Amino acid sequence: MKGAHGPLVAAIDEGTSSARFLVFSSQTSRLLASHQAPLKLTCPQEGWVEQDPMEILRIVKECMNETAKTLHEQQINPEDISAIGVTNQRETTVVWDRTTGEPLYNAIVWSDIRTHSIVDRLLQQKANKNKNYLKALTGLPLNPYFSALKLRWLIENIPKVQTALAENNCLFGTIDSWLIWNLTGGPEGGVHVTDVSNASRTLLMNINTMKWDPLLCRFFNIPTKILPKIVSSSEIYGYVSEGPLKGTPISGCLGDQQAALLGQRCLNAGQAKSTYGTGCFLLYNTGIEKVESTHGLLTTVAWKLGKSAPVAYALEGSVAVAGAAINWLRDNLELIENVKEVENVASRVMHTGDLYFVPAFSGLYAPYWQQDARGTLVGITEDTQQGHIIRATLEAICYQTRDILDAMNKDCGIPLTKLKVDGGMTGNNLLMQLQSDLCGIPVIRPKMAETTALGAAMAAGFADGVKVWDLDHLQPTPNDTFNPVITEEERDNRYFKWKMAVERCLHWDIP
Repeated sequence: MKGAHGPLVAAIDEGTSSARFLVFSSQTSRLLASHQAPLKLTCPQEGWVEQDPMEILRIVKECMNETAKTLHEQQINPEDISAIGVTNQRETTVVWDRTTGEPLYNAIVWSDIRTHSIVDRLLQQKANKNKNYLKALTGLPLNPYFSALKLRWLIENIPKVQTALAENNCLFGTIDSWLIWNLTGGPEGGVHVTDVSNASRTLLMNINTMKWDPLLCRFFNIPTKILPKIVSSSEIYGYVSEGPLKGTPISGCLGDQQAALLGQRCLNAGQAKSTYGTGCFLLYNTGIEKVESTHGLLTTVAWKLGKSAPVAYALEGSVAVAGAAINWLRDNLELIENVKEVENVASRVMHTGDLYFVPAFSGLYAPYWQQDARGTLVGITEDTQQGHIIRATLEAICYQTRDILDAMNKDCGIPLTKLKVDGGMTGNNLLMQLQSDLCGIPVIRPKMAETTALGAAMAAGFADGVKVWDLDHLQPTPNDTFNPVITEEERDNRYFKWKMAVERCLHWDIP
């Protein structure tokens, strides 16, 4: 046993708005030290969202170094870290030069919608106008959300990418691949891999075989030589090549939503969680059964916890705008100065004044998948106040979650009896109570909020060659429970009006 806390396991948690490095005890799941730093988003044109891959890498390294210093200050030896897991914003796409390590363009972020025209072209030319044309192979609809479309745009529009392809120097990856390649040596022997959960979000992996599919690569005209090797979510990929954690194995990799599912201990079929961040993502573990949704959900890979372990699948509903709507209230409408004000201001009114807000800034994700939807605020009267708009924004997040829960109930036939939640927004008690009221089930919030990072650490600590985390004997974690307090009639009436508001936002962005 290492040190006073036993073997430690760390996690890189690279999100859309910040990156963090966190260290946990593998014996108690207790968070011992962490460091977080913000990441910048740039929007060069309407609908375009980008980040600098070099800044992402620099911030991640900074977080690792600062956390190592914190451990020293606590008289904990960073060498007690047995393994590192990586969890990341999914679908965000990076291409770089294998010889120099330089990015060939900014990272195109998951919420970017510049590829609408490519989707339309593929639907017209190859997909018989059916956005679910590839769903049997991928579990996903044709939508700008997914990485293959972003990669296709880069190949078609960026001369540096075209040159690197011609010279056989181009590599593609989502953020997990970019980080692992760089941390294990970069141009000097870096490991070019991605795990099954991230690969399942590209539209290029066959979710039946867990391999890059030749038919899919031909459909998008993407050369397989630039793709990373697909590996399990829990195995040693390589070792940190420099810095205070040099020599530490990187042995866990999960997309952020799958990591949160694992961190919430949703290890069995029928368990689900919802993560509230920039967007909102609800995952339902379906076990080894691959459930094909007929109600607008995605079939995705949850994880594969070891080279020879079975694949676990999940149904997923994705909401594009959750916390981003609060930022919009602050930055665009200037209704608040700080997101911490939201709960207080929204609590000053007891209801929304019959106001409904659909934050479809760049279309609607699950279960609608309507690219041409746009944001709608309906029910405004002369009595509408600041608090009504802010409260309607919180309720919009809850209604979108109910949309997904209803779809999951129809696909699986067994309604959820409780919803586990995590993410930055869950600190808002009013939001959690509204979620319980509007869905009609208890909402369970863990007192330890870092479940996404914890899931990545669990996968890393469980890997063969590490094995310091026992997933079969996990200790229960303390939590808060929010129970519904409104009547079923009120709940259904309010949801009916939400659906009316959604109808009004569809088919708005028509050429």
